[in-house]
Amino acid sequence: MIGAAIAAPLSIAAQTPAPADRVRFDEAVARAIARNPSTAIAAAGILRAEALLTEARSAAFLQVNGNVTTTTLNRGVEFDGATVTPRNQLTASLDLRVPLYAPARWARRAQADDGRRIAAANADEVRRQTAFAAADAYLTIIARRRVVEANERARGVAQAHFELARQLQERGTGSRLNELRAQQELSLDEGLVESARLSLYRAQEALGILLVADGRVDAIDEPALEIPPDAGAAAPSPQDLWRPDLRLYGTEQSAAERVLRDSSKDARPYLEAVFQPSSTYPSQFFLPQNSWRFLLQTTVPILDSGFRRGQRVERQAAFDISRATLASAVTTASSEVRAAREAVASAERGLASARAGADQAQQVVDIVNVSFRAGAATNIEVIDAERRGRDADTTVAVAEDTLRRARLELLNALGRFP
Repeated sequence: MIGAAIAAPLSIAAQTPAPADRVRFDEAVARAIARNPSTAIAAAGILRAEALLTEARSAAFLQVNGNVTTTTLNRGVEFDGATVTPRNQLTASLDLRVPLYAPARWARRAQADDGRRIAAANADEVRRQTAFAAADAYLTIIARRRVVEANERARGVAQAHFELARQLQERGTGSRLNELRAQQELSLDEGLVESARLSLYRAQEALGILLVADGRVDAIDEPALEIPPDAGAAAPSPQDLWRPDLRLYGTEQSAAERVLRDSSKDARPYLEAVFQPSSTYPSQFFLPQNSWRFLLQTTVPILDSGFRRGQRVERQAAFDISRATLASAVTTASSEVRAAREAVASAERGLASARAGADQAQQVVDIVNVSFRAGAATNIEVIDAERRGRDADTTVAVAEDTLRRARLELLNALGRFP
């Protein structure tokens, strides 16, 4: 019997440094909404829509413009020693305009207000997407940490088995083959631990990006993600789905419908009152120095060679698209709710089975190790039991993650998250 001792493989000495920033679930979601650039872009969209609304409103109110003109002729005009037209002349005037009947401008003001509501609804949808992405990254960290823990437990069991196999080989009661098998299993587990740690590192980096942090961000707690009692098994109606995306599509449809309905106003007359005071210095001989005039100007569209007809067809197409988009979104949302509810129920059953299997696998590992020490089990049986135990622990981690994600998706589908 070969008595040379085989050195145990070195465990991973270089540990990845712990992230400096660690957050709770609610804090991660709130920070993502507050700091993510997508949210800032959506907020800027609201400001732009409000500015466009201000512009549209201003067109329906008083407009005042001033004009100053200096005129220099090659020579002035005189008659009987009096200046009729001076060579140099300064004229100052004001132009005050008030729309009295402007249906097209009034319609654009209402349409701009719809644009502001669309921007606000889009901002809500962006916040929902950002919150969901942060929550998904947070749950990924939890799941990958569970996998790390499962592989570390398996490595600990493999380390103990390898130490026993080496001791038996040194005492002459074991074999080098058994020792090599145990060492091989330990090396495999160490590789799995390293791979799982790298996956955890990447998940922490992904959360850090979403939170706009200077480095990795780690998860502290495990969210409950409780389903509200009123989210029963009944199929939700479109009115029950208070999701930001559905509100956005609904607002877009209403806005498109308004634009289509206002198409007839483009062909209506436009009436405005104009008041124009003016002053000229020096005054002309036959004209007063200060004067004013008042006008009522009416503009009547007569012929546009099909421009308004083309606009109406374009607006009708936009309305049809928005209506179809909303109908499709409502159908998809209802399907997502049903699928998420079934996923939660299935994940709960799967997790119960996985936990039972992991408990049974651990009992097998304990029994086989005892039997191996007593000489009633082989080295291969021990290794097989260890692998099954490791796989069962990993399955539990995956099942827990599946349940957490199913609950998150249900809350998101119901419009209850964040």
